[in-house]
Amino acid sequence: KTNLRDDSWGGKTLVQRSRFALEVIKAVRAAVGPDFPILMRVSQWKQQEFDAKLAPSPAEIEAWLAPLADAGVDVFHCSQRRFWEAEFPEIDGKDGLNCAGWAKKLTGKATISVGSVGLNNDFITSFGGENSGPSSLDKLLQRMQKDEFDLIAVGRVLLADPQWLNKIERGASDELTGFSPAALSTLN
Repeated sequence: KTNLRDDSWGGKTLVQRSRFALEVIKAVRAAVGPDFPILMRVSQWKQQEFDAKLAPSPAEIEAWLAPLADAGVDVFHCSQRRFWEAEFPEIDGKDGLNCAGWAKKLTGKATISVGSVGLNNDFITSFGGENSGPSSLDKLLQRMQKDEFDLIAVGRVLLADPQWLNKIERGASDELTGFSPAALSTLN
């Protein structure tokens, strides 16, 4: 458990514990005006407890994110372990909306999805010593075509291969490389 405070910055509910973020967003919006985009990264999961959910239902996601959207967030960058996993499979099936999809549906704001894009293993597996090979982008394209989310963030594949996007653009999927933790030692 985090934020166990019992003053006005803590609370028993996620909405109460989000008050600090809400006040920061309000202050940022007041400082930058209406035309400056504000992006906020949010996550439901914990690195060591993948099934943990801050908001265990769509109604609770809405109660958490809607005030932040109203305060001035323009885009929610929704982190998850694997972008293709449904946030609430018990509601809309194993191919249902991911976290970014639910955030977009419930707030009407643009969203960015992320999570093992272009790779066949997740972040923790990779940094546990296993290599990740390249994977198809078909599921990603299907979700984007359904307007589930607006943008996708790419991480580890770019660390391993800075030309990844150029290869995708020219259809050279046979040239894609995977990710190895050793790729981190090549960064300057």
